[in-house]
Amino acid sequence: MTQAYNKPVPVPQQESDFYWEKAKQHELWLRSCKDCGSAYFYPRDISPCCFSKNTEWVQASGNAALFTYGIVHRAPHPGFVGDVPFVTAIVELEEGPKMAANVVMDDPTPEKLQIGMALEVVFEDITDTIALPKFRPA
Repeated sequence: MTQAYNKPVPVPQQESDFYWEKAKQHELWLRSCKDCGSAYFYPRDISPCCFSKNTEWVQASGNAALFTYGIVHRAPHPGFVGDVPFVTAIVELEEGPKMAANVVMDDPTPEKLQIGMALEVVFEDITDTIALPKFRPA
């Protein structure tokens, strides 16, 4: 981090502490249900697929595909004024879950974004304890 982060910061909860610890190490981890075999995001102790508590942490590959996106031209918060235009997206992880994230690229134009395009995870260290997963074209 070179300057103070002036945007909203995620607040880790007990169920997501491990996720944020691993993100700070620039690793993407998911919860997976041992009963139904589904990986899922956002991290929580109970599987949203079958409501089982028989879950575990698994490391994700970091590979994803662009599922849908929007290009933001009007900052939703004062901290984002210097970032517009930027891409908000839903990415589909190689392991199956979809997650909201930013797609980082030098010139975010519709011509350079294609649904299904390959992406890879990158991390932005925003505080001493939080790193945000984002995605870039692979």
